[in-house]
Amino acid sequence: MATAQIVVCPSCGAKNRIDPQRIERGEAPVCGRCKRPLQGEAGPVEVTDQTFASEVEQSPIPVLVDMWAPWCGPCRMLAPAIEQLAGELAGRVKVAKLNVDENQQTAGRFNISGNPAMLIFQNGREVDRIVGLAPKAQIAQRLQRFI
Repeated sequence: MATAQIVVCPSCGAKNRIDPQRIERGEAPVCGRCKRPLQGEAGPVEVTDQTFASEVEQSPIPVLVDMWAPWCGPCRMLAPAIEQLAGELAGRVKVAKLNVDENQQTAGRFNISGNPAMLIFQNGREVDRIVGLAPKAQIAQRLQRFI
């Protein structure tokens, strides 16, 4: 018999006990507090200058912020890995995307001069930074220190 797993909701930070038998039966776990999906369908959250503080700096779990631009080839190459990490780490790490062209205030605040750049936040503070195209495994390894 599999033991229950505790998953932190990426939306509201509530701790939820997940019964693996229910997942095996095809039931999708949702947060007991906010009723949002806990796993599987989770994807990156789009953040802006206006939502950065609430989505990233006030998050109860670590946050990976992908600083990207639509014209950036390496950013587009990195996008599938970011999507996969968002699903795989749902409940443990929030994954966010910030378009630096549309949100220059936040990009300037963190001195983003090259794309892609991935910033890792914990407890509202930047704790790590990955600049340039990086393999998914390397990004996941860097995130493990903060989970």
